[in-house]
Amino acid sequence: MRLLLVEDDAKLGPELQAGLQRAGYATDLVADGIEAEIQGTLEPYDLAILDIGLPKRNGLEILAHWRQAKITTPVIILTARGGWQDKVIGFNTGADDYVSKPFQIEELLARISAVLKRSTGNVLAPLHTAHLTLDEQTQTVIFNNGEHCNLTNIEFRLLRYFMLHAGHILSKSVLTDHVYEYDEDKDSNVIEVYVNRLRHKIGSDLIQTRRGQGYVFEATR
Repeated sequence: MRLLLVEDDAKLGPELQAGLQRAGYATDLVADGIEAEIQGTLEPYDLAILDIGLPKRNGLEILAHWRQAKITTPVIILTARGGWQDKVIGFNTGADDYVSKPFQIEELLARISAVLKRSTGNVLAPLHTAHLTLDEQTQTVIFNNGEHCNLTNIEFRLLRYFMLHAGHILSKSVLTDHVYEYDEDKDSNVIEVYVNRLRHKIGSDLIQTRRGQGYVFEATR
């Protein structure tokens, strides 16, 4: 899953980005309000974490512009303003959740996971199929027989995206856009390598190839 983190605090921003990356999220960090609005308009993010007090353009104005442009990317407001009036304004503008500073990274991660699952219509937690469960905390696969399988960071990102979009045809380019960060070397051909690695670890029948279209994760298999 790919996130847009908009935070202008020179210390907090990189710390949050590192924490989100450790949790298996491809995370682009932007500190400028105008740049953030453009980035969120052009790039296919799964979720945006948006600070309100930003230079050049505040977060609520950015959010309002996104919603006016029919951009439905889920947004979690991140701000030091904790009053209920500010929260009401944020929700009425189109926010999906609200986290007040100071906070623990564990709270933010829990809210991100919940919003992502709601936005994809998957309200089950944790993510699972008939034969396995994805533990998002440890980034491992737990099979019904009790065996565990460790995943690399990219494998985890890819499997989580597959499981959140089970049954959908996902092209290599779509997977590339949602697994890699903005400044990473994006090669859609490498996705095939990671898909094959996942098949080897979780079973080849769960990820089906649709020739000329992409892949489908079959959660019922």
